[in-house]
Amino acid sequence: MSDNQAQDPLNFMRNMWGKMGFTLPGMVAPTFDLEELDKRIKDMKAVEGWLRMNLSMLQMTIQGLEMQRTTVSTVQTMSKLAVDAAKSINPAAAEEAAPADPAQSAFSEAAMWPWQMMQQMREQMQQTADAAAQANAESKAEELSGSRKK
Repeated sequence: MSDNQAQDPLNFMRNMWGKMGFTLPGMVAPTFDLEELDKRIKDMKAVEGWLRMNLSMLQMTIQGLEMQRTTVSTVQTMSKLAVDAAKSINPAAAEEAAPADPAQSAFSEAAMWPWQMMQQMREQMQQTADAAAQANAESKAEELSGSRKK
């Protein structure tokens, strides 16, 4: 055994791999050179940073697409409700005003979302007021019936 083989225990493996036509991979035969290890660490951290950046960009893209999908779905739902509300108010005028082009219809329906939102708010406020009036009437009726029993 030569001095070179005694100092490098993996020399036998390197010679065997070298005779096959390709070198021993660095991950199989780790290096003991601190500068080489520092270089590999630096390279791996650069790759890690690049992967993290790509992951963040991918996550932001996914979130943006989810928000876009939610917005489009909401606008479509609101436009359907606006058309339904318009039809319930005046069915003949709603059918006459309906455009033949679906794209034009989508844009005109999308423009109706503020009106629809105000209608929904008015309906909810009316329902809340009706429920409060009903509860108030029931409590007064209970008070009257309770005072009559005494």
